[in-house]
Amino acid sequence: MNKIKLGKAAVKAGKFILNKSPDPVKKYVKTKIKEEAKEHFVEHVEDQIQSKAEDASDNLQKAKNENAEKVHDRADSAKEKIQHALLTAREKLGKVREAGEELQSKISDSESGKKGKGYRGIKGPKDVKSYQNIKSIQNIKSSVNIKSPKDIKSSADIKMYSN
Repeated sequence: MNKIKLGKAAVKAGKFILNKSPDPVKKYVKTKIKEEAKEHFVEHVEDQIQSKAEDASDNLQKAKNENAEKVHDRADSAKEKIQHALLTAREKLGKVREAGEELQSKISDSESGKKGKGYRGIKGPKDVKSYQNIKSIQNIKSSVNIKSPKDIKSSADIKMYSN
């Protein structure tokens, strides 16, 4: 027989027997049935809660393990990518350094061959004459100030230094 049909039959038989029994027995049986039903209900609910808690704990543990694996995998791949990026950056910096050294050597070679003025020898805007530095009419020599042949010294005018 089916469990449900068997249970219904047992309940029906129990009710029939309870109706035919005397009142003190009915009260005793009802209290006993209530206590047992309460105990059975509490155990059943506890079992259900316990099984659900265990299932949730198992699911949580599985999710934790999966996430830990994913994190480690991603951390490893990120580490590899960073190392690769650092190595390529190092190589590029090395190439830039070499190119800079070559440029510096070319500049120094070309400077040694020219012997031109340095950056300090080049005149700037301060060196350009302004209108104040241009000679005026008063500064031009007159005919009186121009040297004549009389002003030229001869060999007789030169002092001799003797020991």
